[in-house]
Amino acid sequence: MTNGSSAVVQKLWNYCNILRDDGLSYGDYVEQLTYLLFLKMADERKQLQPERAPDIPEGYDWKSLVDLEAEALEIHYRKTLETLGRERGMLGIIFRKAQNKIQDPAKLRRLIADLIDRETWTTLDVDVKGDAYEGLLEKNAEDVKSGAGQYFTPRALIRAMVDVMRPEAGKTIHDPACGTGGFLLAAHDYISLQGKLDKNQKRQLRFEALSGVEIVDATARLCAMNLYLHGIGGDDCPIKGGDDSLASAPSTNYDMVLTNPPFGKKSSITIINAEGEQSKEALTYYRDDFWATTSNKQLNFVQHVKSLLKIHGRAAVVVPDNVLFEGGAGETVRRKLLHECDVHTLLRLPTGIFYAQGVKANVLFFDRKPASETPWTKILWIYDFRTNQHFTLKTNSLKRSDLDDFVTYYHAKNRHERKETDRFKSFSYEDLVKRDKINLDIFWLKDDSLEDSANLPDPGVIALEIAEDLEAALDQFSQIAADLKK
Repeated sequence: MTNGSSAVVQKLWNYCNILRDDGLSYGDYVEQLTYLLFLKMADERKQLQPERAPDIPEGYDWKSLVDLEAEALEIHYRKTLETLGRERGMLGIIFRKAQNKIQDPAKLRRLIADLIDRETWTTLDVDVKGDAYEGLLEKNAEDVKSGAGQYFTPRALIRAMVDVMRPEAGKTIHDPACGTGGFLLAAHDYISLQGKLDKNQKRQLRFEALSGVEIVDATARLCAMNLYLHGIGGDDCPIKGGDDSLASAPSTNYDMVLTNPPFGKKSSITIINAEGEQSKEALTYYRDDFWATTSNKQLNFVQHVKSLLKIHGRAAVVVPDNVLFEGGAGETVRRKLLHECDVHTLLRLPTGIFYAQGVKANVLFFDRKPASETPWTKILWIYDFRTNQHFTLKTNSLKRSDLDDFVTYYHAKNRHERKETDRFKSFSYEDLVKRDKINLDIFWLKDDSLEDSANLPDPGVIALEIAEDLEAALDQFSQIAADLKK
C-alpha cells in the first residue's frame, strides 16, 4: 500500500474508533462509508463527467445530505437508503437492504461534512482510493468476531494464483463466490500490466471481462464498491448480489474461474416452525449437470466451477482437505473430475494464513476438456507448501514472496517442462485411481516437529494450530448432531 493510500485509510479508520463507542462494528462502519462514498463520487462525476455519472434520483443525492443537520439529516438519510435500494444496476447492488447504523445525527453529520465532503475522491489516483478501500476491507477481515474474514482471501495467495493462471486480455473471468472481489481485482491488475492494451481491449476489461456472484448482500455491496473504486464496471454492476451460485446451472460459460468458495462443509437453510423455533436443514442441490447429489457445499462448488467453464477453460479453486479424501459423493466427483478435466496441479496450503480459523486448504488447478472415452488427466503435480511451514496472521503472515518457489516450479509457460523437487512431486493417473476412494490427500515430506523436539515451532503457533484443529472438529460434531436431530 502506498503512503497516500495508507494516510487515507488511517484517516478513515480513526473515525471508526469514534463510532465504535456507539456500538458500530468495523463492518457497519465500512458499509456506511460505502453508501456515502458512492454518493459523493457520483456527485463529483456529475460535475466533471456528466455522461459517466450514475443516475441518482433527484432529491436523494449527495447535496441533499450535505445541507441537512441533526434529526432532519438522519430521517432523510434513512429515506435515501430505502429509495436507492429499490433502484436497478449498480445502485441496487450498493444500496440493497441498506440501513442507517449511525444513531447519533451529530456523528453522521461529521462523517459526511468533515471526513468525506472535504476530499475530492474522483480525482484521487485509482491506486490510492482503491488501495485505501482494500485496506479497510482487510482491517475488517482482521476483526475475528465479525466473521468477515471468510469473505477475504489473503491477497498474497490470490496474486500467486493469478500469476500462474496468467489471465489474458479479451478473455472472460468469473468468481462464483467473489467475496470482496480480490480475485477479480488481481486479474484486472495482471492484465492491465501485460503490455499496452488497445481501446477495445481496455473497454472489454473494464465492462465485460470480469464478473462475480456473492450470496451475502452486505458483502456484494463491498465487492461492487471495491471494483467501482478501481475503475471497473459502470451502471451495470459486474456483481450479482443475493444470488446462490449453486441453485441452478449457469447460463454463461467463462474462459477462466478463480474462486475461494465459502468455508464450511455442509449447505443448510434455517427453518422456523409455527412455535417460532429455529432448526437447520441440509440443503441439497439437484442439478442435471452435477456428477453427484450431495449437501457438501465444497463438492458442489467443484462441480459448479467445472460447469461454468468453456471447453478448454481453466480454473483455480481453493478447497478444504475433505474434498480430497471424502468418500461417497467425494469419490464420484474426484473420479469424474480426473476423467473429464485435466487436473494438473494441487497446491497444499499451510495453516494460519486464512482469517477464518480451523482451515486446512489447498488450491486445485484444472482445465475443462471435450468429451472423451479416455481420461484427460495424465499427471497430477502436487506442491506441498504445508509441511514444516508455520504462518500466523499477526506475527508471520503470508507474503507473496513465500510463494515464489511454487510460482517458479509451476512453470506456467510450459507445464510439460516441469521438474520434480523435494516439495513438488508428480503422480500418474493410474497411480491416483488405485488409491482407496481415489484419495488425493497425498503427502511425503517428513514433519520435522514430529521427529525432533528442537525443531518445534513457537509455542504460540502450536497453540493456534491446536485451537484451529479443535474448532474444525467441534464444527463437524455440531453438523453431525444437527443431522441426527432430523
